[in-house]
Amino acid sequence: MPSLNFMMFFLFLSILSYPISFATAADPTYVSQLCSNGTTFTSNSTYESNLNLLLSSLRSNASRNNAFSTGFFNDTVGQDPNKIYGMFVCRGDQTTSSCQDCVNFATRNATQRCPFEKELIIWYDQCLLRYSNQSFFSTVDASRIITMWNTQNITDPDKFNDLVGNLMNEAATEAVDNPKKFAAKKEDFTVFQQLYGLVQCTPDLSSSGCNLCLRDAISRLPGCCSGKQGGRVLLPSCIVRYEVYPFYNESNIAAPAPAPEPVPPTPPSPGSGTRPKGKSGISSSTIIAIVAPISVSAVLFIAGFCFLRRRAKKQYNAVPEGNADNDITTLESLQFDLGTIEVATNRFSTDNKLGEGGFGEVYKGVLPNGEEIAVKRLSKSSGQGAEEFKNEVVLVAKLQHRNLVRLLGFCLEGEEKILVYEYVPNKSLDSFLYEPEKQGQLDWSKRYKIIGGIARGILYLHEDSRLRIIHRDLKASNILLDADMNPKISDFGMARIFGVDQTQGNTSRIVGTFGYMSPEYAMHGHFSVKSDVYSFGVLVLEIITGKKNNNFYQTDGAEDLLSYAWKHWRDGTPMELLDSTLTDSYSRNEVIQCIHLGLLCVQEDPAERPSMATVVLMLNSYSVTLPSPQKPAFFLGTQTGRNMFMKEIEYTDKSTSKSIPLSVDEASITEVYPR
Repeated sequence: MPSLNFMMFFLFLSILSYPISFATAADPTYVSQLCSNGTTFTSNSTYESNLNLLLSSLRSNASRNNAFSTGFFNDTVGQDPNKIYGMFVCRGDQTTSSCQDCVNFATRNATQRCPFEKELIIWYDQCLLRYSNQSFFSTVDASRIITMWNTQNITDPDKFNDLVGNLMNEAATEAVDNPKKFAAKKEDFTVFQQLYGLVQCTPDLSSSGCNLCLRDAISRLPGCCSGKQGGRVLLPSCIVRYEVYPFYNESNIAAPAPAPEPVPPTPPSPGSGTRPKGKSGISSSTIIAIVAPISVSAVLFIAGFCFLRRRAKKQYNAVPEGNADNDITTLESLQFDLGTIEVATNRFSTDNKLGEGGFGEVYKGVLPNGEEIAVKRLSKSSGQGAEEFKNEVVLVAKLQHRNLVRLLGFCLEGEEKILVYEYVPNKSLDSFLYEPEKQGQLDWSKRYKIIGGIARGILYLHEDSRLRIIHRDLKASNILLDADMNPKISDFGMARIFGVDQTQGNTSRIVGTFGYMSPEYAMHGHFSVKSDVYSFGVLVLEIITGKKNNNFYQTDGAEDLLSYAWKHWRDGTPMELLDSTLTDSYSRNEVIQCIHLGLLCVQEDPAERPSMATVVLMLNSYSVTLPSPQKPAFFLGTQTGRNMFMKEIEYTDKSTSKSIPLSVDEASITEVYPR
């Protein structure tokens, strides 16, 4: 019996140690899902048949090794109106088998989670599955957002938040150039605790599109996850996540390949012949005779190359070094011929005219493929050369952000210099904000969304684009609104482009608009990122009040809108600033927060104004403590301000009846500083 008991005990241990497999053991970890864009299909329909074919295609391609160079595959099935688009993306640290398992499970589970829905986005820890009746390939989609966070708080949240921001931004920079559009990084937070971060885009995105999506996602982390031990933001086109524990497979993330070691020379074989002139078999004089002229020729060639390159840099310093290797946008892809533009605009018909500014007229056009465009016909008196114009077009075309108007291309023929932009249907913010019959269309939720969108657009220009860009003419008429009332910053005609390490500049030619210019710029020509922050502050107060700063009628002893806002803030009555057309459907906390933020942005001392990164953080987090604002700077729209300004500089246009530029600089669509 003892022997039998021993055998039973041994059998029991063997059973415990054997890897028993349950049905859910290999299931991927479900995270979240989005089910519909408002359209459904019926059972046994053509769309359902196409969906089944698509899911089968994704499954079969998940089982092919060639799909795992990037862990990504997309496909289309059927014809309109039953055409369906689909893709899977595996997380960059997954093995071939784990990716296959996740895709197989997701494709079989999809129709159970979202029955009869034409669209599905489902996130697992290991992969993403998406399909839709509308094409989404190679398109940045940040329209729907899911945020998740660990409920545990972190000690020293300020230090931790800074570390999260730095780590995630470094990962994003690395991911955009990775074939998988993936990066994972870790950093020490304390001696005993590490921070782990991961970012990934769908690999069909361009580098600029991936960068746009990741920066947008990272900018949302403070709003959901400030001071939390973990957090993630899920967008249809990208994901970002951080934790204080390792949640990805470090061993599966490829390390940079080591540099190849030099190959030692192969020794001569013993029987290779006699060597009467030494080890090499060649005399020293022969070697000198061969090497000397080659060396001299090489030195002359390098010297000539350097001379020509320096000469070229002096002549065309508009394109900074370092961009040529990564130049995605080419002139050929951006250039329109004049005939196409003339047909699109009906030969610049007055019926198609959208507006007119200091740099030229703007027309609506329709390309042969049906795409609507906005065409800016620059003044023919521009003194800018053709090459500089082309270089700057390439630079501006690289600005890809959902809160910037997108430059599609240009036309340069004869005296014509034309810029082609995306068409934004709802015109500019001022057409809603200051028009009594349209003010009601801007409820508080729209106004708050516009404030946040403008802030993210400026942050991109200041910190996240390839070059640091100072807009210098932020105002309501330069904020366009798309069909969903999302703001898009436009008109870079007065922009200055800085090198990445440059923070401020000076100019003797003041350009801008009364009411939005910071005092240090208007009085002394000093401008910096804080000049745009000042203009943003004015915009925020205008959006809240529905009043125009440079057309403000004296109220309660205040000469301008900024003084009026300050008076109510000081007296403890900030809600009296709110536009009277707004109903009760607003957040009092959001309104007061935005008034507070607007007053901080218009401080007289630029050092007292927050950076745009801080502004975005403040808008996304109620936990951030805002400093108390001081009395704002004087405003040039008042008689006092204008008299002070006139002592410093003359301007040619004496009209004060409307918002005007102090001077119109038509020499360039941008002014560029080389690195």
